Amino acid sequence: MASFPPRVNEKEIVRSRTIGELLAPAAPFDKKCGRENWTVAFAPDGSYFAWSQGHRTVKLVPWSQCLKNFLLHGTKNITNSSNLRLSRQNSDGGQKNKPREHIIDCGDIVWSLAFGSSVPEKQSRCVNIEWHRFRFGQDQLLLATGLNSGRIKIWDVYTGKLLLNLVDHTEVVRDLTFAPDGSLILVSASRDKTLRVWDLKDDGNMMKVLRGHQNWVYSCAFSPDSSMLCSVGTSKAVFLWNMDKYTMIRKLEGHHHDVVACDFSPDGALLATASYDTRVYIWDPHTGAILMEFGHLFPPPTPIFAGGANDRWVRSVSFSHDGLHIASLADDKMVRFWRIDEDYPVQVAPLSNGLCCAFSTDGSVLAAGTHDGSVYFWATPRHVPSLQHLCRMSIRRVMPTQEVQELPVPSKVLEFLSYRV
Repeated sequence: MASFPPRVNEKEIVRSRTIGELLAPAAPFDKKCGRENWTVAFAPDGSYFAWSQGHRTVKLVPWSQCLKNFLLHGTKNITNSSNLRLSRQNSDGGQKNKPREHIIDCGDIVWSLAFGSSVPEKQSRCVNIEWHRFRFGQDQLLLATGLNSGRIKIWDVYTGKLLLNLVDHTEVVRDLTFAPDGSLILVSASRDKTLRVWDLKDDGNMMKVLRGHQNWVYSCAFSPDSSMLCSVGTSKAVFLWNMDKYTMIRKLEGHHHDVVACDFSPDGALLATASYDTRVYIWDPHTGAILMEFGHLFPPPTPIFAGGANDRWVRSVSFSHDGLHIASLADDKMVRFWRIDEDYPVQVAPLSNGLCCAFSTDGSVLAAGTHDGSVYFWATPRHVPSLQHLCRMSIRRVMPTQEVQELPVPSKVLEFLSYRV
């Protein structure tokens, strides 16, 4: 459980290769306040990439075209605010399945983004399914935007049409996450100290309010099977919720300062949390045990100093789709790529004023948003997962830790399946 070890020579650390940049246009006399890019998001099918350019606009770009432009024109791709704008009046349903570049005006400062896709078999939990205004098909792709006013606006990605306007939060909607099962269940995290559960297949009906946080809620994330939700905020605790019963499972204690970001591993066996205490913890969400610690300051600050301004606050963490790597952003102007079985970064990259990060759908690219509304992209570490790891992920997708520990297999195998080796 070490942090960045002194024995590692900086020259030995591999620098991640820059793929490209999307730079937000700077208007005359434009202030940096309000241009923060708090969330970057990739569509579940890899078709689109979205980010907030600052103030009230969200840019949607076809991801394959974006990559192609990077290869053709080098790394820089300066976005132009005069690009295609779509409104509800001139949206063209005939172009629905052809990815096009959009700029969406949300009418307020954008704090959070999330893509959601529909699976027709996953029906609304509401009994009165006859009265739904919308019939979300298999090719439906939605974008949820959380705003400064507390509103959540739901957009049709293909047409740019505003579908729903969800009004119930009384403060900033700081984060949004869709259930991965295609049910279009949306969870919002807000500065009003609550999480709210919305059923978009029931015309955006608010199903439940999750209370437990004593202060602002910063981030939330679904487990891959949609059964569990993690939420973090202005406290040292990590909250886990049962999303079938809408009850709190447990609080995870261990951080020494506010916890600001969280993400589950692809098999749901691990949970990564990032904190202002300069650490990223990897937890077993089923037992509450801390399995790994990745420190961003050496030596790690003691608990009494962990809350200070030390230029190592961790802002964001994201799990790669291979289940072996995580990425973290810290205030020391660095992006770090970690392996879950190593205690030092396997790759690093420079980044000033980073706020958020996310892996592309295939895991080959990491996107990071910054204070000035721009996005930067890097090639992620390439590693062929071992057959043992692939088998472990397959087992852990369907078996929680308690069931794994009851398997009649050697103790070393149990430790491996439990991510303890």
